[in-house]
Amino acid sequence: QWVQALQIFREMADSRVERNTITYNAAVSACEKGEKWVQALQLLCEMKDVHMECDTITYNAAVSACEKVGAWVQVLQLLATMVDSRVQRTTITYNAAVSSCEKGRQWV
Repeated sequence: QWVQALQIFREMADSRVERNTITYNAAVSACEKGEKWVQALQLLCEMKDVHMECDTITYNAAVSACEKVGAWVQVLQLLATMVDSRVQRTTITYNAAVSSCEKGRQWV
């Protein structure tokens, strides 16, 4: 179903319907549920390219997408970006980060 969600999201731009943080968050979340972490990160980059604010929900969805496939390096990069951008981290953020490190066998 992530494919349909992204298709609708793309159609918004084609129809000149304004996309905002909420619609991007929905698209990133759809990628997370479909375990499409690369697409989730692409949407995150797209948001930055159009100077749209990435919030805690945006990052948590992207972090969770990466965590599901064990992309721990990307999770840690996202976590660092959240810190640098002063985006609030939550229990969801840290749980996904710990889980991704576990999946990647990255023990301290």
